[in-house]
Amino acid sequence: MAEDLVLAEGSKEEQYEVLIPQIKGLLDGEPDLVANLANVVAALKEQFGWFWVGFYLVKNDELVLGPFQGPVACTRIRFGKGVCGSSWEQQKTLIVPDVEKFPGHIACSSLSRSEIVVPVMRDGKVVAVLDVDSSALNEFDVVDAKFLEEIVEEIAF
Repeated sequence: MAEDLVLAEGSKEEQYEVLIPQIKGLLDGEPDLVANLANVVAALKEQFGWFWVGFYLVKNDELVLGPFQGPVACTRIRFGKGVCGSSWEQQKTLIVPDVEKFPGHIACSSLSRSEIVVPVMRDGKVVAVLDVDSSALNEFDVVDAKFLEEIVEEIAF
């Protein structure tokens, strides 16, 4: 049984530096993808208190909702649509300081104000995206991108 998550204080970098080894510990030796995705989103939501944290999995040419923490969400997202579909299409992390200014943003909740989406790449293809929403404007930056990219690399697909 996993121990309780030790929440970190300090700068954003310091919080990630404490959290990442704990996430690696949760994933170590656990082969079940759903369990691992669920623990990653729970750890991120617990540490940072973001509005919504979850994964969308590539299935049959669309993104399908996977494990998440937060209010109910859009179930399916098409390739190239919204921030998640655009991240999938561009195969890169997208940071959106104000979702209302993102062309084609899909508003699953009107409370979401900023967003970061990190593609999960395997063998040169996007297999999933990590989607994180905040109720604050301009919540995410290159620090989040760096550490969230490191986290998704740890997940075995």
